[in-house]
Amino acid sequence: MLAAVPTIEEPKGWESQAACRDGSGALTHLFFSEELQDIARAKRICAECPVIEPCLAGALERHEPWGVWGGQLILNGRILANKRRRGRPPKTPRPEDQLPVIPIPERLRATVGEAIGAA
Repeated sequence: MLAAVPTIEEPKGWESQAACRDGSGALTHLFFSEELQDIARAKRICAECPVIEPCLAGALERHEPWGVWGGQLILNGRILANKRRRGRPPKTPRPEDQLPVIPIPERLRATVGEAIGAA
């Protein structure tokens, strides 16, 4: 008797409309990277996403440990206000180290006030 091959269920909710969902997982490394350029690219993908609000709300509700969710960089269930390279910061910030600012959706602003930190 042959073992059943596991299948991956297709999302039925808002996840199916996410800009990061390419069906192959090729973009996953951008959303869970420590590199500022990767994080910036992930945030730019989120900026154009039609489901940015439920993505961010879900990540905060689940207390996601890390990654870019709904256009925001999250660490330990909190939105990071900023992130810099490891080591001593330069006297003059590098332009390539500036992460794009993606506004928090209006409906979520009141609920994320205490979920914002810095790293």
